[in-house]
Amino acid sequence: MHIEPGVVDGAKMALAYGTAAAAAGYSVKLAADDLKSHNIVSFGLRSVIAMVGTFIFFELLPHFAVGISEVHFILGTTLFLILGAAPAAVGLAAGLLIQGMFFAPSDLPMFFVNVSTLLFPLFAVHALAKRVVPANTAYVDLAYADVLKMSAVYQGGVVAWVAFWAIYGQGVGADNLNAVLAFGGAYMLVVLIEPLADLAVLAGAKTLRGLNGSPVVTDRLYNAA
Repeated sequence: MHIEPGVVDGAKMALAYGTAAAAAGYSVKLAADDLKSHNIVSFGLRSVIAMVGTFIFFELLPHFAVGISEVHFILGTTLFLILGAAPAAVGLAAGLLIQGMFFAPSDLPMFFVNVSTLLFPLFAVHALAKRVVPANTAYVDLAYADVLKMSAVYQGGVVAWVAFWAIYGQGVGADNLNAVLAFGGAYMLVVLIEPLADLAVLAGAKTLRGLNGSPVVTDRLYNAA
């Protein structure tokens, strides 16, 4: 999902600054909501776990360049279900920043573009969960269909944002559109695999009921809303 330097540049970067600022503002709102049911220590721990997870997903899991961008197993839905929306947002942004600062400095100019691409689909999953997950259902009891919907929304959102930035930055020339289509097609692999990863993690969490009430997972993992 990394947009390479030069795809969006110059005056067009102003939009990226705006979208990133909007994402930051909404993340603050989510954090305030999270702190109504969790203490600051729990929020901090979950954010750090999400940050470490994001870094591992980006740097250690397989990733490869296709078309306009790179295909990563981001596992954003997994972070959301286990840790909550706000810590997942903080972790995704912080993990991306650390990767850029210490391992891929060439990506830093595109940080605001890429962080928008990561966070807005997460916000969409958060909104979807409120609609499709019954209030009396804990996340560990989710059915495959519900997890698939969330994963499809997240990964589809990533593809949509990558396509938007590519077309916004480089126009609708045939080469650019072919690169976008190649990236979108490759990302279908992620859409197939991530729900299975989500369910595997939830199944593991289900066997670890002792984590209920732990500061390292969101309360919603084991409890009704």
